[in-house]
Amino acid sequence: MSVAVIDAVYLRETLSELLAIPSPTGFTDEIARRLCQFLDDLGVPYEMTRRGAIRARLAGAAPRPARAIVAHLDTLGAQVKRLKENGRLELVPIGHWSARFAEGARGTVFGSSGAFRASILPLKASGHTFNDEVDTAPVGWQHVEARIDAHARTQADLDRLGIEVGDIIAIDPQPEFLPNGYIVSRHLDDKAGVAVMLAALKALRVSSQVPAVDLYFLFTIAEETGHGAGSILTPDIAALVAIDNGTSAPGQNSSEFGVTLCMADQTGPFDYHLTRKLAQLCKSNGIQMQKDVFRYYRSDAAAAVEAGADVRTALATFGVDASHGYERIHSDALRSLAELIVSYGFSPVEIARDAEPFADVGGFTHQPVEAAPEARQSDLHPVPML
Repeated sequence: MSVAVIDAVYLRETLSELLAIPSPTGFTDEIARRLCQFLDDLGVPYEMTRRGAIRARLAGAAPRPARAIVAHLDTLGAQVKRLKENGRLELVPIGHWSARFAEGARGTVFGSSGAFRASILPLKASGHTFNDEVDTAPVGWQHVEARIDAHARTQADLDRLGIEVGDIIAIDPQPEFLPNGYIVSRHLDDKAGVAVMLAALKALRVSSQVPAVDLYFLFTIAEETGHGAGSILTPDIAALVAIDNGTSAPGQNSSEFGVTLCMADQTGPFDYHLTRKLAQLCKSNGIQMQKDVFRYYRSDAAAAVEAGADVRTALATFGVDASHGYERIHSDALRSLAELIVSYGFSPVEIARDAEPFADVGGFTHQPVEAAPEARQSDLHPVPML
């Protein structure tokens, strides 16, 4: 099977545009609208849920067992917890991220009367005032505050500006696209995954081939707070592949190059057969691939299973350094993931029984249980106990 040609310029420009649209969980209307425009441009039909999750469908040679690819539009952010007497804002995070990465961040507060630019600062931010206390201050959300770039020296000033408890704060991504292929930005989780899906969808659309079965592209809006793909699947979908960030860090096997397949996260192992199918597609198409296990991680796939969906799940990732902070990826991983999605869409169905939600044992899968040849050989010549 030949590897699909991915439009790298389209992928990069799409990612750049997605990063420019603020979309912390709970504030995703505008990015959902833009995503619909991308789908319109590609000529792909879709439908949207009440809250803005999107389900697009690329018709295949057969409707079942349908496959789905999913990524999330929402990002990390913050929310106003309290209007402080000094005219600053106490914050709580949206999603799980450290206040260590919030210190010094620029962002936008979306108040009832309009948007205000702001900085997130430690409570003791001035070295000229607090001297060494700036360096010894503890880290945590209770130790930072947002400074509005408007006349706000008292709580009454904040009231006058129309800023209220619960207002959303979007953190600036500050993206850099480097000539050597590295991309550094906040919110690559998971806008890079969305851009990968759109680039793969474009390649599928221009191909003369037809997917083996209906292929759904799902875009969710609340993955960072644990909801994810809990309510967007159809009964025809038998397999769900989440596209998200891997964890390139000490002790991990993820890489910023190629595809990193996650074999298990904190919710348990991913589907035995689906993950191995993706691994085989990487091998047969010459796509660099490595496997990893994530201890402190969950994705759209976990939300779907926990919501009761009886689907095979897998997680294919682009390795991210400093996830949920100033993230870094390489364009090679994004292209590789898009190639894998296209290869998966065109690949034949091996488990025909998955077309029906319930059936007898006929056609049910097997897992290998026999000893490997090397193990059988060693049984003939056991190593003596010392």
